[in-house]
Amino acid sequence: MKKSNPTRRHILRGGAATAAFLPFSAACAPAQVLGASSPPSGTMDGVRMAELIGSGEITSLEFTEAAIARAQRVNPKINAIASSLYNEARTRAEENLSGAFAGVPTFIKDLENWEGAPSFFGSRAYQGYVAQSDGAFAGRWRDMGVVVLGKSTTPEAGLTSSTEPLATGPSRNPWDLDRMPGGSSGGAAALTAARIVPFAHASDGGGSIRIPAACCGLFGLKPSRGALAGPPPRGPVEISVNHAVTLTVRDSAALFAAAEAPRDGLRPTGNITQPISRRLKIAFAPEPINGATLDSETRAAIEKSAELCRSLGHEVIDWTMPVDGRRFQDEFLLLWAAGAAEFAEQAMAYAPGRAPEEILEPWTLGLARDFAANKDKFEAAIAWLQAFEGEYHSWFENFDVILTPTVSTLPPAIGYQAPTGPYEEIRQRVTDFAAFTAPMNVAGAASMSVPVQWTDGGLPVGSLFSGRRGDDGLLLALAYELEAAQPWIGRKPAIAI
Repeated sequence: MKKSNPTRRHILRGGAATAAFLPFSAACAPAQVLGASSPPSGTMDGVRMAELIGSGEITSLEFTEAAIARAQRVNPKINAIASSLYNEARTRAEENLSGAFAGVPTFIKDLENWEGAPSFFGSRAYQGYVAQSDGAFAGRWRDMGVVVLGKSTTPEAGLTSSTEPLATGPSRNPWDLDRMPGGSSGGAAALTAARIVPFAHASDGGGSIRIPAACCGLFGLKPSRGALAGPPPRGPVEISVNHAVTLTVRDSAALFAAAEAPRDGLRPTGNITQPISRRLKIAFAPEPINGATLDSETRAAIEKSAELCRSLGHEVIDWTMPVDGRRFQDEFLLLWAAGAAEFAEQAMAYAPGRAPEEILEPWTLGLARDFAANKDKFEAAIAWLQAFEGEYHSWFENFDVILTPTVSTLPPAIGYQAPTGPYEEIRQRVTDFAAFTAPMNVAGAASMSVPVQWTDGGLPVGSLFSGRRGDDGLLLALAYELEAAQPWIGRKPAIAI
């Protein structure tokens, strides 16, 4: 039997990344980013690493060895590596690499194939599978010259907002090891926040770049549908995209430019290197559309983000998203459940003769059962979600950007969203926590989580800024301004020191 090669991107679409220095002055720029002769450092961004490698001041192998040493020291605490490729990375680091990020160490999320590397897709079903070729997006990163240290952890098929797969065990948040790092790019975010690498590959089908960015204090841009390289579109609602979680805005912008391949009417964005000059009209919508409740620290933080925007001269207006949030949640979850059902079918074909409960998690099986029970409603759900795209974009006739929290609470404790919990209970916890991010996936719109706020206890709180499809450059320019106003690069979790 030919064994299928699933990818969450395909599943969810079918049923379902030389730049200038940071654009603020050297007087306020963190020395660990700008230091021209710094040794290999876990606090340096990827653009700077590439510059130092290109100038010959530091070799790719030196950066790679330093990153491997950090991974070996820190990963036992955060459990964010699904599989390591250290020897392969050393070999690649000694090659004559070219590209925008030639020689810079990083990780690829375990939902994307990297030739010669194991791909578990976060699942026990695929233990032992080794990719024979790069995924469509990973191939573009290979062309950039990155050195891949391994695959980062993800929940099974990327189907939830916490990274606690049975295949590799729970990944932990570097800011508080008892808390989750978010998902589904939780391993990528934990590795970057722990300063093992300056950025890591991530993907987003319902918030999976932005949610872990918020949980781990990183910058996370979800690109517009069709902005970056990837496989051909598949299915009636294309929700999933690939990009990265990063320490700095300029890394995200440079990765975006290097992976750019606009289609379906989008114009090229290019490498955004400067903060926005014009003042924006920002719609401030802090209330979750599905009736979830913000915790007090998240509410206080998002109010501070609104005030920060006002202080920068932007017009901030109170606004309520004009959508039936419960209806949106139900229709989107049916699309999500269709992806789980397809993944379950593929997994059973890959591992014939095994009982579903042996190789698939209760959360995945619960979603698959949900789809089977509501399959007759799927066509209507797709039609509703397709219509929502136009409705979403119509909102921007009166403003430029929407500001909301990224998630409704601080990162919950490990186990709170575990895939082994009672299905209905975990479903409620996941949908309440991830209440803000999915509309932009359905609309194909640009959206970013920016770590400008932190609690008194030192936990990051993401602020979600969202625009229209094609507004990636606008958001990146705004992010540069926010980064200059309230820099976050100097904040490091204790385990990274």
